[in-house]
Amino acid sequence: MKSKSLFGSSTDEIRSVLNQCLTDGFKPTVAFLFTSIKQDSQDLCSIFKEKGIDIFGATSCGEFSDGHQGEEGIAVLLLDLNRDAYSILFEDIGNRTIEDTAKRIAVKSLKTFSNPSLILCSSGVDNNGELFDGTTLVHSLEKSLGEERIFFGGMAGDDMTLSGTRVFTHSRESDFGIVALVLDENKVSLYGMAITGWQPMGISRKVTKCNGKLLYTIDDKPAVEMYLKYLGKSEMTNNLDFDLLDELAFSYPFIVQRDESGETLVKSPMRIDHTENALVMDIEMQEGERFWFSMPPDLNISEEIIDEAVQIKSKLGENVNADALLIFSCAGRPPVLGPLVTMENEGLTEVWKSPMAGFFTYGEYGRTKNGRQHFHSTACCWVALKEKGAL
Repeated sequence: MKSKSLFGSSTDEIRSVLNQCLTDGFKPTVAFLFTSIKQDSQDLCSIFKEKGIDIFGATSCGEFSDGHQGEEGIAVLLLDLNRDAYSILFEDIGNRTIEDTAKRIAVKSLKTFSNPSLILCSSGVDNNGELFDGTTLVHSLEKSLGEERIFFGGMAGDDMTLSGTRVFTHSRESDFGIVALVLDENKVSLYGMAITGWQPMGISRKVTKCNGKLLYTIDDKPAVEMYLKYLGKSEMTNNLDFDLLDELAFSYPFIVQRDESGETLVKSPMRIDHTENALVMDIEMQEGERFWFSMPPDLNISEEIIDEAVQIKSKLGENVNADALLIFSCAGRPPVLGPLVTMENEGLTEVWKSPMAGFFTYGEYGRTKNGRQHFHSTACCWVALKEKGAL
């Protein structure tokens, strides 16, 4: 399988670079399109439809491909994958539940291929500002597909405006839906990982009172006061103008213990609800759950992501490179890590030595190291594709 990545600031620019990349006989069948909400997604799709190229699309909070990273643009990854090795599914959830929609995707995937794996994107925020329930999607897919099935992806973005995200194909788009590329894993292998890089600090803490995304007490002490003390911001406890998201939220998330295996999940305080005197989390906490405050972000975060990729690749053999690489990176990483995010993306591309494209998301889907499928926050989720028989 051959692949190429494109990057542009407009549909006209994408049309031009697409035409250039086809001059050598390259005949792609499918395109991953990651685009700003400021671009016309259906106009963009028409460019690829004219060439007979199938579309897997999502809006973003920033886009990147080989040697490029920007905002309000378009990133594309083209594959010349045989059409008998994949199928694109699109579901507008509408009045159905996420559980029912996930089951529909699972049933269609298993009918199409006996051994399916998925690349998927869901909407992230709908036009009413409601955040997509990624945890329910992952649990429902795992239940219907089977725990052994592999899927990677992310939640669509909207340039960090929280005004409405979209997933789309040639003729359909939705602000509350899912697009999935179903792969025949007997023909295409997937290697990937969802990883944050954040490290725990000090002793573990216990959630002692919470309700949904509201976290009231930690170790029976007020969560707001405890978190701000840890941040060195105790004086902001009663400051109604202090914006946790703008100041610190993604920089100092909680590292939550999933189970006795040592697997962890990152959950981030997003803001303070002064009326409830509670932290508002991006992912619900559970009473009795144990977690650690995190170390300040540094170079080690990006180095760990690249090192883990090297270890995965080394098990396959030094001469095994990927045919294509997709990266779904949390929109909270650039404000915290700055140029280290570019280092992550370029480092992963160098490890797998393949064309790459990706976008900054509102949440990530994928397997942790030696773990199961999960919905993630603040993670870098990458997946390398390799056509079997092409080693």
